[in-house]
Amino acid sequence: MRGRGNTVLQLLVALTSRSCLPIGNSLSLSTTQITRPLSSIATQVTRRPPSSSSRLVAPPPPAPITDPISLPYETAIQTLKAYKSLHGDLAIPRRYIIPPLPQYPPEWHYTPLAKTIYSLKWWKRHISSHPPRVSQLNSLGFLWERLQPEWNLVLEALVYFHAAHGHVLVPSSFVVPQNSPSYPPATWGIKLGCAVTRIRSRHDFIRGRGDRMDQLNGLGFVWDWNEYRFQLFVDALKNYARLGLSRDERVLRVPIEFVVPEGSKEWREELWGYPLGVKCDAVRMKGVYVKNYPERRRVLKEIGFWFGGNSNLGWLEVVHAAAIYSKMHGKRLCVPTNFVVPAPPGMSDAKRHGQGCCCDLEWPWPWPEQLWGLPLGQRLRDVRLKGRYLTGQLAASRRAQLDALGFEWNPKRGRRKRCLGGGEPGLQECCTVSDI
Repeated sequence: MRGRGNTVLQLLVALTSRSCLPIGNSLSLSTTQITRPLSSIATQVTRRPPSSSSRLVAPPPPAPITDPISLPYETAIQTLKAYKSLHGDLAIPRRYIIPPLPQYPPEWHYTPLAKTIYSLKWWKRHISSHPPRVSQLNSLGFLWERLQPEWNLVLEALVYFHAAHGHVLVPSSFVVPQNSPSYPPATWGIKLGCAVTRIRSRHDFIRGRGDRMDQLNGLGFVWDWNEYRFQLFVDALKNYARLGLSRDERVLRVPIEFVVPEGSKEWREELWGYPLGVKCDAVRMKGVYVKNYPERRRVLKEIGFWFGGNSNLGWLEVVHAAAIYSKMHGKRLCVPTNFVVPAPPGMSDAKRHGQGCCCDLEWPWPWPEQLWGLPLGQRLRDVRLKGRYLTGQLAASRRAQLDALGFEWNPKRGRRKRCLGGGEPGLQECCTVSDI
């Protein structure tokens, strides 16, 4: 082994002497270096200088003190004074970590300030047996309310939320804003939405405490969020029906774009901006609120909610109006594109003003009220050109219904003929179509 090591050393010396580098920069091996072990020399030759990026990386912050409550009281006062000089008060955010600034004592760097100072352990260790320190903290604006149990602060925040919004339906992401004049400083930074979710789902703070449940009930706390949203949907549907906004009195038909108008006196404030049309579509298509709740489905059916969808309901209206039109025209269904199911003369104006019919008809009006205003001509034109209502499993049966009514799938083009002779309005529309 010694002979092989000497051979490697001789080879290194030879390579160094033959290097093309200038003599001043050539690698020279002293007698001391030659006598070193081969591994150390090889390490010296292959070592590279550290890259510039590695030299710029800041060292990781030191780990915070395990128990910052044990830090001396004098350094805590220095820290509080430094924070107040930088921020103006001692309303310290709950997750505030002391940065490594020269204003703060080094031993307090990277320490959770609010979690340490506003804790009963710190108060018992540094304040309870030292009454003079109370006045010192008072002069700094110490928030003694932060030393309360967490439940007291959550309840206080809920009281102020109720005063601001009129309810305690706190969004799950709501955090009491810092420096908000609407809330006491002791509650700033509380994750109120998270606290409410924990109360509702895990019974945090209230387990075995009937007095606290009574306090929440006094604020109108909602214990079952899913049931509350369903009742809100039912109330909106009932009010929609009460206002007579559905054209068909037999069922509640809500357009998907309908949203409860803001500021409307006909709707309670809680429903302003409620997307009732979208909610109805979600109930029909996805079973929202009613999935696995047969009792809720029964409640909705009792108030006239239509589970079949607006498209099915629209077909029923179209085929009903088409049957009447076909009977009036001798089993022939060729409706002008601009034909709209008429109301009795004078009825539309009277209904608009909330009055009854202002005329006495001498003949029975053939069109029922739920069909007044239906654009039958346009709907049948869409059936003919776009195949509307004729998709899915019911397409064949619906085509058969139209054929039985005498529907003309390929009507003659040209100017439509007008019926001759007298007659009453709405009873003698022409029987050829134009503008196809």
